[in-house]
Amino acid sequence: MKFYPQERVALFIDGSNLYATARALGFDIDYKRLLSLFAEQCNLVRAYYYTALIEDQEYSPIRPLVDWLDYNGYTMITKPAKEFTDATGRRKVKGNMDIELAIDVMEMSDHLQHIVLFSGDGDFRKLIEAVQRKGVRVTVVSTVRSQPSMIADELRRQADIFLDLVELKSEIGRKVSDNRPAPHSPTQAAPPVIQAIADEEYGDEYYDDDDDEYEDEVD
Repeated sequence: MKFYPQERVALFIDGSNLYATARALGFDIDYKRLLSLFAEQCNLVRAYYYTALIEDQEYSPIRPLVDWLDYNGYTMITKPAKEFTDATGRRKVKGNMDIELAIDVMEMSDHLQHIVLFSGDGDFRKLIEAVQRKGVRVTVVSTVRSQPSMIADELRRQADIFLDLVELKSEIGRKVSDNRPAPHSPTQAAPPVIQAIADEEYGDEYYDDDDDEYEDEVD
């Protein structure tokens, strides 16, 4: 990674996008190790994590992860996901957090020297261009090692540095099959990796990364 020890850095994590990227590479993210890794490399100011939540469910599988992150050094940005049925009869959950992330990046950019964006969404290209004009360096973390690639080509070209997530696997990854401790404890050694909103409660649905919609057939 290319950071300077006194460089003021903030992480902006598109939760569902990072989950889908790690899943495509066959590992889970250890968020405690992720935070420690960047804190050792630079002056880490803040780490933001963005995700939508289905709040009318009796239990949301992503809630334990959200609570753990909130207790352990991450700034959580959440909002209720919208559930609806489209014209073809498919049930969808829409949980796009792009606006929230973009606003926070712009507001924080005057206080930072380097932004690390965990997302491959091409919609963020103009955002990166805007903060670069302020003199802020931008690293984008995603992957080109999956089939298909998880990062839009225009986003990769715009970034000052592209960091392939697979290069961090040995430092922040854990096998999908690892046994994990109880998810509700804020003091556990590492957070459980929950089936994040990309898989939220729906079993056989698929994740459409272009518009942050999650679908399955309605019986």
